[in-house]
Amino acid sequence: MKSLKQYWVAEALERSLGNPFTPENPLSFQHMATLDEQEVFPEAEIKGLYDWGLQHYYIPTDCGGKFTSFEEFVAFVRVLSRRDLNTAIAFTTMFWSFLTWMAGTETQKQQLARFMQDDYGTMCLAYSEREHGSDLVGGSLVGEKVPGGYRLTGEKWPINRATRSEITFVLARTDKAGGNRGLSLFMLDKRALDPTSFGNNPKIKTHGIRGADMSGIYFEDCFVPDEMLLGKEGQGLELALKGFQITRALCAAFSQGSADTCLRTTLNFALNRQLYGKTVWDMPHPRRVLVNGFLDILACDCVNIAAARGFHVAPRQFSVWSAVDKYFVPVTLEKMQQDISVVLGARFYMRDEHDYGVFQKMLRDSSIISVFDGSSVVNLHALILQRRQLAKARSRRKPKDLVALQARLRNSFNLTTELPTFDPSQLDLIARGTDDVPQGLESALATLEALGNPLDIDENVLDCLKQQYQQFLQVLDEQDEAIVDGAFEHGHDQSFEAFEEAKRYCYIHAATTCLHMWLHNRSQLGDFFAQGKWLVLCADRLLAQLTPEQPAIPLAYYETVAEELLRLHGADKMLSIVPFQLAPRTSSVNASAPIKSPAPILQV
Repeated sequence: MKSLKQYWVAEALERSLGNPFTPENPLSFQHMATLDEQEVFPEAEIKGLYDWGLQHYYIPTDCGGKFTSFEEFVAFVRVLSRRDLNTAIAFTTMFWSFLTWMAGTETQKQQLARFMQDDYGTMCLAYSEREHGSDLVGGSLVGEKVPGGYRLTGEKWPINRATRSEITFVLARTDKAGGNRGLSLFMLDKRALDPTSFGNNPKIKTHGIRGADMSGIYFEDCFVPDEMLLGKEGQGLELALKGFQITRALCAAFSQGSADTCLRTTLNFALNRQLYGKTVWDMPHPRRVLVNGFLDILACDCVNIAAARGFHVAPRQFSVWSAVDKYFVPVTLEKMQQDISVVLGARFYMRDEHDYGVFQKMLRDSSIISVFDGSSVVNLHALILQRRQLAKARSRRKPKDLVALQARLRNSFNLTTELPTFDPSQLDLIARGTDDVPQGLESALATLEALGNPLDIDENVLDCLKQQYQQFLQVLDEQDEAIVDGAFEHGHDQSFEAFEEAKRYCYIHAATTCLHMWLHNRSQLGDFFAQGKWLVLCADRLLAQLTPEQPAIPLAYYETVAEELLRLHGADKMLSIVPFQLAPRTSSVNASAPIKSPAPILQV
């Protein structure tokens, strides 16, 4: 397997933190479970990550930071998330800084960069309101224009890190006439405001991430100077929606870290629990359940890594890609965690009987992810509004577009291809009928047909893939035809059937992403990846969501995947298509000493 430098930071962070199963390590499962029981914010753990220098990887290089790619970003977020979602989410509220990198003045960018690097500062997002939820246009917090600035009045709730964050991004109505251009976005530095004109609501008790600083913020005729306006007046909704395109895809990394831990701790149990004269792993049903969980992780891995790379290659398509990613990955992995819980039996319900109760904690904590930054319903709605254009674009695609499409797919999916610098100005509110992933399905099928040499790939694997992806193409064509011929459903009155069709589009998009990832990386991600048996099984699971007619799959394929799952687990590798090295189970660090960032010299 080739060395991939975009995973060095994740490996370095892993090595510094040590294995989470070792109680004395920072962010160990035992310690974080104790904080969770006490509903305590992870103050020392957050400071340790600052001391390590992780905040620099949230700041672009042109602003003095070390952020180079979203692929690198999602890898180290998975490292944090597999240990403790509360800490990972609390620290990663810093990704809202991308609003400033996207729309801020040079002065605002430099001020924010220094605040994050030197002051160990972070920020929160104040968009939603108690009475309006996801209806941002209906928000009632008002920003009245006055000489030299604005006066804010109203409340935002619920907000993660509302009380502890010194910087707050606030969406306010600055035009009484309302409408999409009636909202403006402010980057408020609470330290520079009159403390008598704003305040925070009490902490909200939550089922998961129980130590989170979850509260709200209110303003009472609070003067905000002009220099705290982000972008232009009336541009707030546009910036908010573009910001969601970034954070929705990044939120999926939280789910991936949680899923890795849930599968890993359940496998620990299955390998060591003796029943009826054998281990639980030796029993066909639990072994298949765990293998299916691993397959779900691999499929989601393809979707999220491709999205992370796609930001750099095809940012104009992210109103679609981010919605698919944010719907598919958290929903799939949340269900996966529920499915594998049966293997734990009664221990699934016990808080400290097995591996410090980390499975149940992860399950509770991860349930919030599908709600973050637009719920699953909101993301499906975003797809519904664009499906008609996407369907029409596929019907009128031209051969001359194929070369450019294939070049974008190669850059998005070939993990050894150098990514261009992310340009947030290229984000668009709608994809204008372009989604490279399914639009490249026919081209990918043609590539499959060219893989006819039996020395290159097992003929049975190739035959299965051809049959499966012809079926995906048929379902996509049928869906496109029905959408083009049907009536467009406006506003928020979409039918139940429209949402179901949007889900089906996500399954097609995910399955095709897996195929593109395999075709572009067969020579560089190891023998297991190259053989493609995992891909056949992932496609089979996704095709089952679309049609009852599926090609027969040899049972031996499941055993191949089971062997890989055991191999990665035994070698302390991330359960991933890019199984980078995790801290070995025997590793420990001095928990009382600050964690320091080593030079990234590790190999994938």
